[in-house]
Amino acid sequence: MRRICTICARGGSKGVKNKNIRNLKGKPLIVYTLEQAQASQLFEMIAVSSDSPEILDLSRRHGADLLVERPAELATDTAAKLPVIRHCVEEAERIAGKPFDSIVDLDVTSPLRFVEDIQGAVALLEKERVANVITGAPAHRSPYFNLVELGNDGVVRLSKSLGTPIVRRQDSPQCFDMNASIYVWQRAALFESPRIFNADTRIFVMPKERSIDIDDELDFEFVEFLMRKRCTL
Repeated sequence: MRRICTICARGGSKGVKNKNIRNLKGKPLIVYTLEQAQASQLFEMIAVSSDSPEILDLSRRHGADLLVERPAELATDTAAKLPVIRHCVEEAERIAGKPFDSIVDLDVTSPLRFVEDIQGAVALLEKERVANVITGAPAHRSPYFNLVELGNDGVVRLSKSLGTPIVRRQDSPQCFDMNASIYVWQRAALFESPRIFNADTRIFVMPKERSIDIDDELDFEFVEFLMRKRCTL
């Protein structure tokens, strides 16, 4: 099985300035993901896609196999991530001279994942032979019980309902918060019908304490706190 790991890290960030290379407990944020990918021993190639020369140089110095310069149209605030991943894989395959069997994308802003999470998500894809695997944590709110949405008429309603009202959260269907930490695809699924949700998509469940996605300053501080706590255990 020929696997590639993609790490997509844009230079600009509105929520946390330069967050992909910001220092987190003694090392740039992106380095955590590079080290996890290497430690997993799963990948024939680890490729970093960025529009930032600084990020690409840092990634080179920390063991990335391939540096992919992201074109301007894929480096805007509104650019979707799937085309970025596909562009990265296409460049890697052009250089390697042959296609990969599966693609694993690791998000830089999820440094709390364990190597075992990466290995587990890949194992799930390969065992079940499904199109793709996403990761998530048990949801903090249930759309059947205590998650509401505001309608155009100004009325607040439960986001989802069943024939019989749910009176205890534990009686509702299992729900998960996507944590954006790990995405795994069979190559055909990503290139023939690129999307997150397929007819056979599976989820690899991670605990909440490994599922924080850094999107703003509060997230960054919380991740620092959890890392310090890990060091004392």
